[in-house]
Amino acid sequence: MRLLECARMENGDKPAVQWVDVGAGQAGQRIDNFLLRILKGVPKSRIYRLLRKGEVRVNRGRIRADYRLKEGDQVRIPPVRVAETRQPSPTAGAIERLAGSILYEDERLLVLDKPSGMAVHGGSGLRYGVIEALRALRPEAPYLELVHRLDRDTSGCLLIAKRRSELRTLHELLRNGGVEKRYLLLVQGDWSQGPWKVNAPLRKNQVQGGERVVRVDPDGKTALTHFRFLEGYGLASLMEAELKTGRTHQIRVHAAHSGHPLAGDEKYGDTGFNRELRKRGLKRLFLHAHYLAFRDPQRQREIEVSAPLSADLRKLIQQLESRSDTGRNE
Repeated sequence: MRLLECARMENGDKPAVQWVDVGAGQAGQRIDNFLLRILKGVPKSRIYRLLRKGEVRVNRGRIRADYRLKEGDQVRIPPVRVAETRQPSPTAGAIERLAGSILYEDERLLVLDKPSGMAVHGGSGLRYGVIEALRALRPEAPYLELVHRLDRDTSGCLLIAKRRSELRTLHELLRNGGVEKRYLLLVQGDWSQGPWKVNAPLRKNQVQGGERVVRVDPDGKTALTHFRFLEGYGLASLMEAELKTGRTHQIRVHAAHSGHPLAGDEKYGDTGFNRELRKRGLKRLFLHAHYLAFRDPQRQREIEVSAPLSADLRKLIQQLESRSDTGRNE
């Protein structure tokens, strides 16, 4: 993308018309989404009004909000005053933390080990998320977009596209089951005997206060999770889960539905189990996206990335193993 004109008028901070050349990285993007990125801070309603009134032009012609940009298009963006109130920037600590969390990177994508407790993006009262912090870390990067999402309390492998074409490719792979995603989780009780294939439809609901919850519901969307038993500790089991569909809170709800809620899950978990593990130092949800693999069709090669458990989760497992060994010796 090349900015042809982005000058300020001489009398104060009044913005001027911008002319933007669309490059290969922006081709295929809808014009409304393109404008939302360019005009940060401008309300969506204002952007759609500009489009309806024909103030935004592509190649000097009017376009609809669903127009998809082509390489070489020239976009006219009218003078728009961006709101003076700016969102707080990511802290230096958050940026530094992400800098040390890159698991894999090439010219088209990168994979982060997302920290638990950090949302993937800002909004809904959150000052910023992973993508905002990453853009602050890489201000020179022309394109950085989330390929998929992880819950705020979930850690592990998170895909970021560095090119628009890569985002489209990875979305297609995700839709067709071409991305293998595995998670490590600690659940309540002994789950060594199965069943480990959970095929239960899920439906989103809202409870009082606007909190989002997901329930097993015959009228919900198809959801399939394959669990695998790894190790037992008496009061808990370490499991691996592989998603066959990508529903909100899928692993957490399917595990709870099977009678084995996740450790540290304040929404779907068991209060007594969580209290016991807090005594042992667990301060977060024990759910970690530890493995991600797919075949990149553009480069005809396999990409495989793994993220180790964080130190606090490893320490908890060591405690549980020690307790389990003591119980067997007694």
